[in-house]
Amino acid sequence: MMEVKVVENIYLLVLVTLLSVLQNAFFALKVEKECKIHNTHTSAFERVSCASRNCMDAYATFLAVMWCAGLCLSQAPAAFAGLIYVVVRHKYFVGYMGQSCQSTPGFLFGKRVLFFLLLMSMVGIVNYLLVCVCDDNNYTGYLETITKAASALLLIP
Repeated sequence: MMEVKVVENIYLLVLVTLLSVLQNAFFALKVEKECKIHNTHTSAFERVSCASRNCMDAYATFLAVMWCAGLCLSQAPAAFAGLIYVVVRHKYFVGYMGQSCQSTPGFLFGKRVLFFLLLMSMVGIVNYLLVCVCDDNNYTGYLETITKAASALLLIP
């Protein structure tokens, strides 16, 4: 019975993680395709390769803050923010394949989502520490409700 409870608490995070893994495979295929079609010294290959590297550089940070936010505070808003980040990262990648200035909105929005996930993680840790010290968790439900409501604010440009 314990194993089912654990899975219930993380399945949305697992789904977003697997979706992001598929996205990484897509990025890698695009780089490989550009390498086969064009010479590796063309600007198209350089843009695709650079976009892929940039996405991979931020990937570990994304996974860390999404999982920390989901485990420390609330799974659903963390997974929702993670899903938005995957969409924004795709927008960034596609924008970078055109001109690098087209990728700026995706980059800035992605930073905002990562900050939100970091904030969720910090609130969850503070909540845990307060519960340990004060031995009172009357406000835990309020924090989760506020976080769920705040996750909808991510959709505002």
